[in-house]
Amino acid sequence: MKRTNLFAKVNSQLTCPLISVNEVLKPCFLLSVFITFLLILSNGVEAAASTNKVTNIGAIIDGNSRTGKEEKTAMEIAVQNFNSISRNHKLSLHFKNPQADPLQAAYAAQELIKEKKVEVIIGMDKWEEASLVANIGNQSQVPILSFAAPARTPILNSLRWPFLIRMASDGSAQMRCIAALVHSYNWRRVVVVYEDDVFGRESGNLALLTEALQEVGSEIDYRLVLPQFSFLTDPKDAVQDELIKLQNQTESRVFIVLQSSLPMLTNLFGEAKKAGLVGNDSVWIVANSITSFLDSLDNSVISSMEGTLGIKTYYSSNRSYKKFEALFQKIFKLQYVDENNFQPGIQALRAYDSIGVITQAIEKLGSNTTSPKMILNSLLESDFIGLSGRIRFKDGMLSDAPTLRVVNVVGKKYEELDFWLPNCGFSDTLYVEEDKGRCRNSDGGETSGGLAGPVIWPGDLTGRDPKGWAMPSAEKPLKIVVPMRTLDDKFVAFRTGEEKPVGFCIDLFDKVVSRLNYSIPPPVFVGFDGLYDDLVQSVYNKTYDAAIGDITILSKRAELVEFTQPYAESGLSMIVPLKTEDTTWIFLKPFGLDMWIVSGALLIYTMLTIWFLEHQTNPEFRGPWKYQFGTALWFTFSSVFFAQSERLHSSLTRVVVVVWLFVVFILTSSYTASLTSKLTVQRMEPNFSDFQKLKNDKLNVGCENDSFIREYLEDVLGFEKDNIKLFNHENYVKFDKDNISAAFVELPYGRLFLDQYCKSYTSTRSTYRFGGFGFAFQKGSPIAADFSREILSLSEDGNITKLEEKWFVPLNGCSRNSTTNNNAESLSLRSFKGIFIVSAAISAICFLLSLIRLLRNSRPHQVADGDLLSPGSGFRATEKFYYGEQTRVLRRASTFAQALDKDERGSPKWEYASNSDNFESLDLNAINCTT
Repeated sequence: MKRTNLFAKVNSQLTCPLISVNEVLKPCFLLSVFITFLLILSNGVEAAASTNKVTNIGAIIDGNSRTGKEEKTAMEIAVQNFNSISRNHKLSLHFKNPQADPLQAAYAAQELIKEKKVEVIIGMDKWEEASLVANIGNQSQVPILSFAAPARTPILNSLRWPFLIRMASDGSAQMRCIAALVHSYNWRRVVVVYEDDVFGRESGNLALLTEALQEVGSEIDYRLVLPQFSFLTDPKDAVQDELIKLQNQTESRVFIVLQSSLPMLTNLFGEAKKAGLVGNDSVWIVANSITSFLDSLDNSVISSMEGTLGIKTYYSSNRSYKKFEALFQKIFKLQYVDENNFQPGIQALRAYDSIGVITQAIEKLGSNTTSPKMILNSLLESDFIGLSGRIRFKDGMLSDAPTLRVVNVVGKKYEELDFWLPNCGFSDTLYVEEDKGRCRNSDGGETSGGLAGPVIWPGDLTGRDPKGWAMPSAEKPLKIVVPMRTLDDKFVAFRTGEEKPVGFCIDLFDKVVSRLNYSIPPPVFVGFDGLYDDLVQSVYNKTYDAAIGDITILSKRAELVEFTQPYAESGLSMIVPLKTEDTTWIFLKPFGLDMWIVSGALLIYTMLTIWFLEHQTNPEFRGPWKYQFGTALWFTFSSVFFAQSERLHSSLTRVVVVVWLFVVFILTSSYTASLTSKLTVQRMEPNFSDFQKLKNDKLNVGCENDSFIREYLEDVLGFEKDNIKLFNHENYVKFDKDNISAAFVELPYGRLFLDQYCKSYTSTRSTYRFGGFGFAFQKGSPIAADFSREILSLSEDGNITKLEEKWFVPLNGCSRNSTTNNNAESLSLRSFKGIFIVSAAISAICFLLSLIRLLRNSRPHQVADGDLLSPGSGFRATEKFYYGEQTRVLRRASTFAQALDKDERGSPKWEYASNSDNFESLDLNAINCTT
């Protein structure tokens, strides 16, 4: 070819005039000799060139797009650099433009393989193109280097496309970065924006983003799908229609643009700014594929993106990059004069590195006989630091997840903010492992509080971050629905002639609004005459922005709306009428049955102990059995009133009696105090204290005309439907009219009812609890979180208590501090168990000591005198007691067993003698001696 061209070129420069042969014979001969010499020289040059090996490389890119232009320029620079330094090996690039059609890309791959004999094909910015070209590569065994990768790696990808190498990573890292950014500012709901195409290209990234947002507690509220720009005759009208639909269906203002062509992106931001969606607490986040356009956007477009956050793949600006950048800008400016910006993007860097992968494989193989399989293996073994980062492969794709960086569009350029590292999260430096920086939000579990660098947000926000929500304004104030069927109008009520409702809830709402760090214009209040479940549903349907009132927080309602922290406790309270208690047997009420039983048992036990200790030495505890036990019983019982008159002889008995008197003192004092309280306090008791009796007896009960309470009584407590009577705020708890035995209301209502009727009704303690009363906002509304924070603050500083004292004032002499149940509980055994144990233990010890002493002294002995006991009997002398004309002489049996035997036969223990014989028969020596 070169020879032919050279020959044609030379011949075209020749001019031979029409003259005679003789005149021109000599010059033509010389000319023919010169031409022959040139042909021989050109053949020698061509033969010398044929000794260099040429590797043909096919490139399939979209030459009409900005990305394709950058890739083409970068690959030409890489090939030129290699050819300029390589002596024996050259690269030859062959470009094909598939016109954004995957089928055309597959056809172009076949042409390159068959006609150009390419050994490697690179390019394909779309996965649809790459997958079809990979099939061609499998059939022809030609390695394919793709600049695109699927959002999710297909199962058995390496087996399905063994000759495919992806010079890109999947979308998981980028989607996790976006989710972490959303989480760091507590944005709960987002809007996803992408330009549609016939292949559903963004379905994979959309699924990854959905999963990443769920992990941080956020979700996609709306999907704004824009039509493909090339199919639209009027793109502006199409974008306007979609934006109007968005404003009508969601209040979320966090927009995440996953994919868009440059013309569609220009129209999107232009129309969004006209519609007021750029600013006013809105947030715009664009993915990496769009951030790469920022360098090529003109000033008018980039100014409409003011405050936008972008995700950008990070690459180092080292010396090699700067050399490439200078050369790239020079060549790109010459080739594409219609472009406004000449800065290379990440795709240009990867295109340059793809040539580096091929050249490294060529140099590694050298002059060895190469096969497609050897070339593939050599490509997969690449490991070097390129312009786009580290290049090495695993399972047919880049093994290292990309380092991302968040950028912020400011004015006519963008500022680089934080890094996002795959295993760290947000960081202000790349060198976290060297303790030169810190990680934030690494696991997605905790809010980092935003980016470290200052962010310029859309609109005129100063001193705070955007809420990512359609915040109320004077043109569009909050629409708040207020219940009109509340049981007590002290919570919220509409008064005649007033547009704004009044009540505790309204004052609390105003108090919270005044403490927010942003202003909320006066809201519009709308009354709602329906069930509370329907009221919550109206907020869920976005008919209203919020619901303010005595709304109980329930699990099924929390699935529909965003509740604030509860401002009042809630639970199921049962109101029952009081009845006057029968006081006939009230004297038995101070002590419980167990107390009476144990007290009586202790009295008998103490009585027996005293009798045992005294009847051996004390004559007052002797005589017939009836007399002995009567005396012991009388002594013990009279001690209750401290009226005992019998003298005690034994020291052990005195110990027992002292402890018993202490027990008696405690028991009588407690009994007196309890009985006094029961006699002086009004004796009122509830008709029913347990709902089980109501249910078992099938008595009628009443409840509020609300499906929540009625269903709870049926499904949870098991009341029959026919026994449940409904009432509302007009006939609030009418026991006589509805013939009900008890009324079930929520705890705050029960307290308000008792504030007026505490003398006739009472309520039981709340056993079944609910979530409390709270305000309801639309799902994802940041206002709910702000209200929750301020409600907690008001609770802690006592302001809610002051509001309660203002609105909930007890009437008719009732008091909030008084108990709802006037019945004082009877004293139980548990309160006196300790003193009972001490008394019984001391009595037992004294009994054992006396028994041991008696057994020790009751050994066999001789009786010295018939009327006197022996010295070993335990008595010091015979004792005489004078009663009138007779003297009782105490005699003791020789042993304890004999004494018991004698007592059992009923023989008297006293012998009588006349007064005239007393002194004659008395042995004075025996009296004076001791045992």
